[in-house]
Amino acid sequence: MKRAGAILVAPSLHMACEFVNRFAPEHLSLPHKGEALLKQIHATGTIFLGPWGAQPLGDYASGSNHVLPTGGWARKRGGLSTADFVKCISFQTISRQGFERLAGTVETLATFEGLMAHRNAVRVRR
Repeated sequence: MKRAGAILVAPSLHMACEFVNRFAPEHLSLPHKGEALLKQIHATGTIFLGPWGAQPLGDYASGSNHVLPTGGWARKRGGLSTADFVKCISFQTISRQGFERLAGTVETLATFEGLMAHRNAVRVRR
């Protein structure tokens, strides 16, 4: 495989981090003392720190996820987790006092958005 990777040389560590955030790699290996760069990196699936952080360890044994975002998706999300398979339902109990405090704001926002049925759902309760 002649085209399986690349080595890029950046003029500074800051520029290298900017590239990482634009490219959003699935895996990123940082050398010894790479922890200093962590605050600048926000788009990667997983980061391996130090000389012993071999990527296959994360895939198979060290406890991180093998299902990581590819193709630049790390700009939008991290790897799959148990939270991706849990359905959450929120519950709301609104008191009369709470309704009165929120009603005017909701009517204004609904009117602004052109959602008259939303506005009317509040109005009929007033």
